[in-house]
Parts: sequence; structure tokens; C-alpha cells
Amino acid sequence: MGLLRSCFARTGTWLHAGRYVGALASDLPKRNGWTIAEQTGDRTPDRTQRLLNRASWDQQAAMSRVRRFAAAGLDQAAQRQRRAGAMSVGALDETGQPKAGAMTAGVKRQYMGCTGRVANGINTVHLSYVREKTGHVLIGARQWIPAEQIADPVTALTTGLPPDLAFRTKGQLALDVLDDAYADGLAFDFICGDEVYGSCTELREFLEARGQGYVLRVACSFTITLAGAKVRCADAVTRLLQDRRRWEVRSAGHGSKGRRWYAWAWIATDRPRHHLLVRRHLGTGELAFHYCHVPAGQVLTKTRLIKAAGLRWPCEENFEFSKDYFGLDQCQARLYTAIARHTVLVMAALAICAITAARLKERTDTQSPPPVHPHQAPPADPGLIPLTVHEIKRLLAVATRPTQPDGHHVHWLTWRRRHQARARWYHQRTRLNRTYNLLS
Repeated sequence: MGLLRSCFARTGTWLHAGRYVGALASDLPKRNGWTIAEQTGDRTPDRTQRLLNRASWDQQAAMSRVRRFAAAGLDQAAQRQRRAGAMSVGALDETGQPKAGAMTAGVKRQYMGCTGRVANGINTVHLSYVREKTGHVLIGARQWIPAEQIADPVTALTTGLPPDLAFRTKGQLALDVLDDAYADGLAFDFICGDEVYGSCTELREFLEARGQGYVLRVACSFTITLAGAKVRCADAVTRLLQDRRRWEVRSAGHGSKGRRWYAWAWIATDRPRHHLLVRRHLGTGELAFHYCHVPAGQVLTKTRLIKAAGLRWPCEENFEFSKDYFGLDQCQARLYTAIARHTVLVMAALAICAITAARLKERTDTQSPPPVHPHQAPPADPGLIPLTVHEIKRLLAVATRPTQPDGHHVHWLTWRRRHQARARWYHQRTRLNRTYNLLS
């Protein structure tokens, strides 16, 4: 938190931001304005709401500090573990948060991956920094805002959208996040992402202009050029990969339950340094297509591309950790700036715990060797897995748990009940007015 001091105009605001991060990393079952204010020792949620909505501080500069802190921390942990040559990947993905009503910045009925259906909510594009065999953390975010909200001056004003905000697709937001990362001096071996980003021509051209390699998922309808003719990815597989000898079973990396095995094949295109990497599920036969670019002067092997494709998945763990452990999707803010500020402070809390876990990984890993055949007898002592992000958060919560004055929790019990009674009264009056209007 000391690195963020220059991002805040007032010392009091910076100190409260530190308490906010501490509350995010605490053992609270739910993190919103009320519970965070109670955890930090405030008598009302006013200071917490002011921190997110009206206080003077630069959340973009804070995100830059968090980004550099996180990348440097994982790089140092890799060097300690003698993994200086381990691959580093920038993984792009978006995550959503369900929201009720229509008065939140960016809210719209859309498909939400967190709910598995079309629902009312907001979406944010994130960039994860993944260091092979070391750790991973969120380092960038840009919220997606629908074009109709930006074009409507009333909605833009009530949701706190910046006056100069222009509509950007998710692929263009990914480009903006990467531009910020490059400006902070970060370097990646590959950029990875799903079909949303693989289908964005502007993003691919941006990466190629910078000499940046990428492994991006594309749809089966994506076209590549083979022998001067444009063909769909699905047709290229049908035409060229019928021979089973063209497929090779390789691991996409280690999971908690062991290696993830798939069949892989690759196809060279007419464009130099561009390939189509195809992954086939061993059980279902489902195909996944990756459009790959490796700049001139860099090693081009199937092994590197497969490794990069497998390192995209930790971004899903980052979303899981951020939501389950630090309340990324529990923010009740509605203004554009407030949502961005909550996101930055969650990223800071995650970075602290993720880097600590990465540094302690080898020192706390006492697991017995993995089994080598399916009928092997279990060891007498399986040992201990290394400290995880969740366990680091629990230790941090215990070590920094504040001591509250007598009567603090009783005060908040009364405050919540009174506030809920006031809200109930206004809701009942609104419904009464609606009923009278219908009857008249």
C-alpha cells in the first residue's frame, strides 16, 4: 500500500484505502459498503462510499502501480526458484457481475458466464499475468460500456461516465489494457485469449506490429489461407488432419488433479510465422482452434505453442479467487469510477496474497511424489501442498484483524435495522403510489 501513496491527494484517503484492502482480505462472508465499513471500525458507511465515489485519487495510476508490483513480484519469485526462463503469458478474458435495475454503469441484459444464461449485469475485460510454474495475478481491467449508454446524455450523467468516453468493443478494450501494460514496461512471451479476442483483427494487427507473439482461440468458421485459397478452420481439419499420425497426444499443463492430456496438431498457413494449432479432446473429440503468430527471430515449435495455449486457463482461477476470496463481484457501486476503484483495490489484495504464495511455494511444498501407475499404494504420509492464495488470505486476516471498541457490533446491528426500516418504508410508499395511479 505504500507504493500507492502518491496516487492519493490526501493521507486520510490513502489510509482508508489500506483499511479497505484489509477488509477485502479479511474473513468477511460478504464484502459490501456496510460490512467493509463495520470491519474497518467506522460508525457509518459514509467514508467507504466517499472513497469509491467522490474522494480525490487516481485509480488508473493505482492500477499501474499494482501491475508493476505484481509482475515484478512473480518475476522475482521465478528467479528464486531458478525458473528465470519460465514462460510469461498475458491472458485476456472477461468476467461479469449480475446487477439489478438499469442505473448501473455498463449494465445490460447479456449472456453472463458467471450465471450461464442471459441476465442483467456488467462485464469487464481483464488481463492476467501468468508466470509458468510460479503464479498468476490480475494486472489490468477495463469495463465494457454499451454504446446506447454512452449516446444517452441522461444515462451517461447518472452513471458517472466520463465525458470523453467512446464506445469500445471487448477486443479494443483488450488492446487498451495491453497498451497500458506495455507502457509500464511489461513483456510477454505470448498473449492468449478466447474467440472474442482471436476474432478481433485490430487486436491481432496491434500485436503483430509490436512483434508480440500470440496464441488466440478462434471459431471453427475462422478463415485461413492454404495454398492460395481461403478455407474455414473446420474444413482445413477435415482436409488435412484425417491421418491419425498427424495428431500427437501432449499435456496442456498441470492441474490440481494431474496433467491435462489432449491430442494436438498444427497446420502452416501461407502467411509466414502464422500457424493454426488444433486441440482435440481425447474423450469427446471436441475441437478447439488457436490462431498463432510467432515473430521472426523467436523459436517456433509446437511445444511452445501448446505450452502457451495451456497457460491461458489460470485467468479463470484469478476470477475465482477475486470473487470468492476478495469480493470482486460483491461491489454494490453503480457509478463508473466507483466500480473501477473497487476493482483496483481487489487487484491489490489479490496481488499481495498471490505473490506471497509464489514466494513461499517451494518452501511450503512437502507433497510426496505423484503416483506412477494406477494401482500404486498410497504413501503413509502424503505431505502438505504449498500455501495457497486462500490460505495466505486467511493468515493475513488473522494477523491484521482489528480490535473493535465495546458496543461497535451492537451499534452496527442497530444501524442496519434502522436503515432497512427506512428503506422498507420508502418502498411501501412507492408501491402505494403505483397502486393509486393504477386505480385512478
